[in-house]
Amino acid sequence: MKGFYAASILCSWLGIACLLTSVYQLFAAKAALQPERTQRLKSALFDFVIGGGFFLLAAIIPHQASRGLSLPVFWPIMPFAAWAAFTFVVLALVEATNWAFLGSKKTPLYAIVWLMAASLFFWGFKASGDPLVFATGAIPLSIQGAVALAAFAVAALFAMAGTSNKLRLGGYARVLVTHLTLLVGCVVFGLPFFWLVITSLKEDRDMVSANGIIWVPKVQQTFSAMDTVPSIYATSFEGRAVKVEIMFKSPDSSARVNVVSPAGIQGLAFDTPLSKLHQVAVDAPEVTGKFKGLNVMGYVLEPFSDGRQKVKVLTPQGLKGQVFTDIPSNLEPLRKVGLRWENYSDALEYLPPEADNGLTYLKNTLLITILSVIGTILSSSLVAYAFSRIRFPGRDVLFGILLSTMMLPSAVTLLPKFIVFRQLGWIDTLYPLWAPAFFASAFNVFLLRQFFKNIPVELEDAAKIDGCNYLHSYWRVMMPQVKPALTVIGIWTFMGAWNDFMGPLIYINSPEKMTISYAAQLFAVDRATEPGLIMAFAAMSMVPVLLLFFFAQRYFIEGVTLTGFGGK
Repeated sequence: MKGFYAASILCSWLGIACLLTSVYQLFAAKAALQPERTQRLKSALFDFVIGGGFFLLAAIIPHQASRGLSLPVFWPIMPFAAWAAFTFVVLALVEATNWAFLGSKKTPLYAIVWLMAASLFFWGFKASGDPLVFATGAIPLSIQGAVALAAFAVAALFAMAGTSNKLRLGGYARVLVTHLTLLVGCVVFGLPFFWLVITSLKEDRDMVSANGIIWVPKVQQTFSAMDTVPSIYATSFEGRAVKVEIMFKSPDSSARVNVVSPAGIQGLAFDTPLSKLHQVAVDAPEVTGKFKGLNVMGYVLEPFSDGRQKVKVLTPQGLKGQVFTDIPSNLEPLRKVGLRWENYSDALEYLPPEADNGLTYLKNTLLITILSVIGTILSSSLVAYAFSRIRFPGRDVLFGILLSTMMLPSAVTLLPKFIVFRQLGWIDTLYPLWAPAFFASAFNVFLLRQFFKNIPVELEDAAKIDGCNYLHSYWRVMMPQVKPALTVIGIWTFMGAWNDFMGPLIYINSPEKMTISYAAQLFAVDRATEPGLIMAFAAMSMVPVLLLFFFAQRYFIEGVTLTGFGGK
């Protein structure tokens, strides 16, 4: 019976496909020239007849009919080997059809190869013993839904037919389709970044949902209250403003307190005089529930260790101020559409005190990237100028040796470099991360040498007549001409230094000398159960890189695509 049902559904869908193809041919024929118009009309009639035949077969084949208007569904649930075998069978049928009926120049050998591959995967599927399950049923449709779906399909076919004819004739349609394609590509490739930003602004309860990704986050509404339990006080600890809760009071008018925020020192206990404690309001979460048979709204006054919550009523007015206790399943958090910007401040608070809210990491990273960019541009351009303009014995041999160093994997030189830096006493310093940039890079030298060689020699000769030596010619004449290439090298170096993780991991031990990439990895491990904070930290670490690409993308494209005199 399943076989008849599958055959009936297959005929139904083939009939729908032929009918849509017929409509497409009619729309395309309207804008086509006379010879092609006749051919398209014949194709539309042929597709319509074939589609009617499929619908007739679907009605004749005995099957379990669905009630009402619906779209039939029959889908096999198969493992990978079965899907691969099915795919290769389809490819074999296509090759055989092209060879037998359409005059393809390919031999039947292609179809035989696909059949052999299908047999191999089918044998693997049978050997695995995995079952073959079919999902059957129907998608119910209302009359309005069916009409809307048909109208959408007709409109899409009309747009496809019109665009197809316009593209052949040229004009604005080609530009429109090109830009729409680029726009779709930007949306597709921009979705991961958009997801990162949205996740960084979500609450924990919106991270995972049975309905999929939540693209419109909500935030918990709060009520500023002074009577929550425990009470929160503001004070200072080692010159830093903190919020604490009292653990116990001593007879000498002092108290042992526990730090609540900032999160980086949360849980730290210390003694302080009661006179230095000032109670502050707490943002208590608002909830809704039932109390005395009425729907009420209030805020959480005190959470208990067994999960129960004490709630103080805010509305309705007749119950305002009354307190009741209930379990969380009976209390619904009061939330509204919004963004949780606190994730960014919380992420900075979780950093250790020596990080100075991340400014230490930013300072270290900027120092390394700026010095790396300066060192790479100066050293590589100077070496490239020497290899392109100065004639000296063994120049080509030395240049070949320099290029051969590009074949050395970085893992090979890792240990020797570490030994050298250890002998210099540079371990746990920033020197190993930027000092090598002042010794040129083989690839950058090669790139700049090609730019320098494309600059006319007459410019340098004119500079020499005016009294310039090699260094003056290099700095005043040659460097301005290769500005696009220098910009590209600067961008690449900036990206490499900013995202460098292995360097700080090997050479840095002290937290106050970490870079952003190293700190981001440690932060992700430390806050693994809080994706909102991780994404907030990642988003903040990306801001300088995004700004760089925003302002320097023109130079980047220009340097990659253009060579020659003046980069023009």
